[in-house]
Amino acid sequence: MGRAVEVTRTELSAGELRALAAKTGDGDVVRRLLAIALILEGHSRENAARLNGMDRQTLRDWVHRYNDEGVLGLSSRLSTGRPAALNEAQMEELRALVLAGPDPGRNKVIRWRCADLRDEIAARWSVTLHVRTVGKLLRRLGMTRLQPRPYHPKKDAAAQELSLGSGRIASISRRQTDRNMVPRRGPGRAKGDNRIYLGSGWFAPPSGTRHSP
Repeated sequence: MGRAVEVTRTELSAGELRALAAKTGDGDVVRRLLAIALILEGHSRENAARLNGMDRQTLRDWVHRYNDEGVLGLSSRLSTGRPAALNEAQMEELRALVLAGPDPGRNKVIRWRCADLRDEIAARWSVTLHVRTVGKLLRRLGMTRLQPRPYHPKKDAAAQELSLGSGRIASISRRQTDRNMVPRRGPGRAKGDNRIYLGSGWFAPPSGTRHSP
């Protein structure tokens, strides 16, 4: 058996710790209070830990927390988590960078990709990120991955509009011509042949008689 760890705080007795545990709603804190109460009653660290579902090292750590901070030190502490890749100022600068678009001469691209932004972030702030992380940062900024078609600097907008206009006029003219066309008799269809062809067979009008094709 392990040697009983020493509890240096004496303002609360074992009975008072048990009474406090009975009024506590946090099960983890209850187990820690009862384990320390057992230590105060002379139980070994191993036995006190086993009876409260923890190992000896964990109980030792909680006893040190209790000695330093009292009962408040037995509360669970939430981890702050991994720090953000970019701070708020850098995120705002990233937003402006994305909205402004790349410099074709310096960045060698005409639209941003996550891989390009990853390289730009590394160059500006010495922060190495994965491409997926860059995508998450853009989503945090409320930006979508959908982008307009790249605009070539030498594109003639007036000529393109003229070409599109001519195409629309030609399309309208073709549709009008199609509407004005009247179905005519094919070269192999004799005059007076009122048969209505459907698939591989045909049917005569109601007043006629049916024939085989």
